[in-house]
Amino acid sequence: MDAIELLTTRQSTPRLQQPGPTESQLDTIIAAGLRVPDHGGIQPFEFIIAQQAGLQTLADHFVAAAKAEGGDEELLEKCAKMPFRAPMVITIVAKVTAHPKVPALEQQLAAGCAVMAMQQAAFALGLGAIWRTGGLAFNRHLHQRLELTDADQIVGFLYIGTPAVKAPSKPSRKGDNVVRYL
Repeated sequence: MDAIELLTTRQSTPRLQQPGPTESQLDTIIAAGLRVPDHGGIQPFEFIIAQQAGLQTLADHFVAAAKAEGGDEELLEKCAKMPFRAPMVITIVAKVTAHPKVPALEQQLAAGCAVMAMQQAAFALGLGAIWRTGGLAFNRHLHQRLELTDADQIVGFLYIGTPAVKAPSKPSRKGDNVVRYL
């Protein structure tokens, strides 16, 4: 698949299974994340990788964070299962720092670009992936458990594995309603 086809046919892969990325594939996925536009070259992001036993640790963090927010039993059960939807989950964090030329929003956007680049790299390697956020991305109790600062922001949880089923292709979209010219 060439780059244009990859970009114009991109769609998430919500049902994932073993195997997850090999070490070499993970290196490529991370390398893609490191190549995103990054004004000032400050790398305003961190990639927290959970696989194998790390998935249970992430699940424990999810449950504790939801419990601290008063989550009911149904939510706690859901949180306990979430990391196990894929063999690997990468939490991508915008690591915002004060910078005279790079505002916080630009740093957060760079982290978001890293998620997209990493997802595209996974697809190019024949893997499946889905970028999820949800309430836990903004849960300060989870941020504390992951040892993040107040300035940090989770921009996504990238679930990666082998597609469990071939997702039906989504129809192409026209841009007429979102494009205008000056």
